Amino acid sequence: MAGLRLAVFCVLASLCFSSSLCAADDVEVFVKGVTSLAKTDDNFICATLDWWPSEKCDYNQCPWEKAGLLNLDLNSKILANAIKAFDPLRIRLGGSLQDQLVYQVGDSIKKFPHFKRRDDGLFGFSRGSLPMDRWDQLNALFKQTNAKITFGLNALHGKRKSDNSTLWVGEWNSKNARDFMKYTASKGYIIDSYELGNELCASGVSARLEADQYAKDIIQLKEIVKELYPDRETQPKVLGPAGFYDTEWFKTFLEVSGPHVVDGVTHHIYNLGAGVDKTLINKIQDPYFLDEIAETFKDLENVVKEFGPWAGPWVGESGGAYNSGGKDVSHTFVNGFWYLDQLGMTATFNNKVYCRQSLIGGNYGLLNTTSFIPNPDYYGALLWHRLMGNTVLATNHFGSPYLRTYTHCSKKKPGITMLIINMSNSTSIDVSVTNDENKYPHSYRMTVNGSNQREEYHLTPKDGNIQSDVVLLNGTPLQLTSSRDIPPLNPKIVDSSSPIRVAPDSIVYVTIRDFKAPACA
Repeated sequence: MAGLRLAVFCVLASLCFSSSLCAADDVEVFVKGVTSLAKTDDNFICATLDWWPSEKCDYNQCPWEKAGLLNLDLNSKILANAIKAFDPLRIRLGGSLQDQLVYQVGDSIKKFPHFKRRDDGLFGFSRGSLPMDRWDQLNALFKQTNAKITFGLNALHGKRKSDNSTLWVGEWNSKNARDFMKYTASKGYIIDSYELGNELCASGVSARLEADQYAKDIIQLKEIVKELYPDRETQPKVLGPAGFYDTEWFKTFLEVSGPHVVDGVTHHIYNLGAGVDKTLINKIQDPYFLDEIAETFKDLENVVKEFGPWAGPWVGESGGAYNSGGKDVSHTFVNGFWYLDQLGMTATFNNKVYCRQSLIGGNYGLLNTTSFIPNPDYYGALLWHRLMGNTVLATNHFGSPYLRTYTHCSKKKPGITMLIINMSNSTSIDVSVTNDENKYPHSYRMTVNGSNQREEYHLTPKDGNIQSDVVLLNGTPLQLTSSRDIPPLNPKIVDSSSPIRVAPDSIVYVTIRDFKAPACA
């Protein structure tokens, strides 16, 4: 009987997706095209690679296997093709263990340890080290795939624990980091940005630093960057503090570090709670819960505007659910409701970059940890990167809160692209788009190349199962080609005289070429 119900559901879903046979709610979405709401970096989409060894385990599961920077298979054709498809993909190298990592270069370090389980170590591990031959191999991959790299440096080297159990004090010993950066520059490896420390701000996680001391340390990092990279045109950016937002800590950090030291103010987001949380899938589908984090984005935007207007906020790491994500949720279609909503929301608050934890590794990887096959969120991110430009337009509607809409000027094309997320599991929605407050309201038509058409990309889960690892684009499963390449992501061309039909439990990107938005000119 259950199989019959699923079959009936799939037939009905197919009919509703491809025709107007099913009733739908009508919703008018208003887009303000006169002025921009916010700006992102051209390479807003970012993914992380972490240092976790295969022994990293949470809740009696060990989901990292060989996905850490020291043991990842760098010869995987799927991995290379997945990175290449973005052209470029921004990748942040770092994570919890980076403040226990030393670099096998120079003469300041006499012994080079290996990460091992250790109960009294930070995050349950001993110190580890990065051999330069491994760094060479990583850079060969980055060059081959045209990746943009952020490297997270060890900020605790030279410091000591205070009597307080988590506070670390003392000056940062930058010699090993400088030797590493000098080696990197001498080899011609291109680094987009250096970031100092991981989750050491405010109350920290396993360790913390005071804001004024961290600010002094990052000033030292800036001086090293300027010394090793004197050409300002190619000089890597400096990022920090790479942790959870706290208003007073971030204010002090920006005030003490001063103008033009930090280029990106990085913060981390794990607003879904623990990966083992049995209500995780419910949180992801609850628009009211998803909205709670907006206040953090707004507060940080205001603090950066007031105390560090030369910089911009970045989401430097976000996996949704911490401790490696949710085993049966974070790699499935439903996670896209949280992830793509996060992309849309953070962009409206002027976040320049959003780094997803992780590209591969844990339960929340964009790629499967063992097979490297892309999970649904990979394709959602790739479509964003290809379609959504860096200019954000104010978008609103008066329909169901389960309908989420975000609009940007299209990337490298005229017009706009809208992201539509329908988190309702039962209601189809017919969306019409209105150009709000445009000086040419009556000249708006949805056309592609002069015809009355628009481009639509409908993402739905296989068999209607929101916990599926397989995503369909316009009804066709997205699968690697026979040569292990990422498949083409082609739109459906739709007559614009009809509204945009958004099926239940679906995600849609829509490009409207002749939407007259002066902000996009």
